[in-house]
This record gives sequence, structure tokens and C-alpha cells, in this order.
Amino acid sequence: MAAQPSIPVFDVGGVLLDWNPRYLYRKLIPDEAEMEAFLATVCAPDWNLAQDAGRSWADAVAERTRQFPEQAALIRAYDERWQEMVPRAFDDTVSILEELKRAGRRLYSITNFSAEKFDLEREIWLFLNWFDGIVVSGEIGQVKPHPAIYQRLLDTYDLNAEDCLFIDDVQANVDGARAVGMHAHQFISAEGLRQALVEYGML
Repeated sequence: MAAQPSIPVFDVGGVLLDWNPRYLYRKLIPDEAEMEAFLATVCAPDWNLAQDAGRSWADAVAERTRQFPEQAALIRAYDERWQEMVPRAFDDTVSILEELKRAGRRLYSITNFSAEKFDLEREIWLFLNWFDGIVVSGEIGQVKPHPAIYQRLLDTYDLNAEDCLFIDDVQANVDGARAVGMHAHQFISAEGLRQALVEYGML
């Protein structure tokens, strides 16, 4: 593996965008324990991940409403009030992305994201249009950390794995990138990412 990758590959949620369903559901379910139970059992992470893997929001809401009819309004809110779960970008990380772009670096992204919702985010957060290429899980029907999603980026944009530095906040996704031959950095803070990029000679 090459010592110095030259192409940064960013995750989106948790690295560039602050997505968390609690931003919305704290408004809808005042009791914290009740809210956490709802997000663990009704609109649970695996349910949301199915949309990241390509299931439509219409189908997702219908399926979960059949299972929990008494929670229908709260389930619909996950879809209809999605943007309230993404109230801000991480400006310090976006600044790093901008520096890399100004420096002439090619920029890529691999993200677990519903195709429907990612189209919305690109209209709101214009920096998502800075990338030279993006692989969105919901568009290809495969989510990280499956090897196929990383390979899709490499094949689509004719990249060598050893030239890429993958940046993600989830350890399993970092491990998945390394498994296909990429360098990888687990994102904890913008400061830590900046230090890593300096060490790799990208900044």
C-alpha cells in the first residue's frame, strides 16, 4: 500500500452534516426515555438503514404504520419533517473540504443515505456539489461497510484504492474501506482530521 494517498473520500452524515433524529423527536416526544424507546423500536436504526439501501420512504412509512398504527403521525414525521433532523453542517469540517478544493484536490464521497433525501440535502447544503464524484448507497442498493460500495467508487471514477484516504466517523465503515485497500481515517474531530491530512501531505 502506498504511503501517501492523495485523494480524500468523505462520508457525509457525522462528518460534514450533523444528522440526528433526536433533533426532531425531542420536539415531538418530550419524555426522553419515551423518545429513545420510539427511536429504538419504531423508527429504529435498521428501519432507517433500509431506506439507505434503496427502499422508498413511501414504502417505509407504510410498512411501519401497519406495524405500529397508533404511532402513525410520529412515523410520518420521520419522512415529512426530515430536514429538522439535519439542522446544521459541521462548519469546521466543511472548511477543510473547501481548503482541499482550493488546493486542487479531487474530492469524492461515499455515503449511506436515502437517494430521495440526499437530493434534498444537495439543494440545501451546496458544498455537497463540490465533489468530483459521489456514491450514494440508496442509489446503488448497497450500504457501507459492504465491499461493493467502496468498489463502486473505485470502478466508476477509475481510482486506485491505495491512492484514496477514506474519512468516516463509524469504525466499521473505516474497516470496510481498509479491507478493499484504501487508507482510512476515523473521524472524531475536525482538528484530528486536519492533522491527518497534513501528515499525508494533502494540506
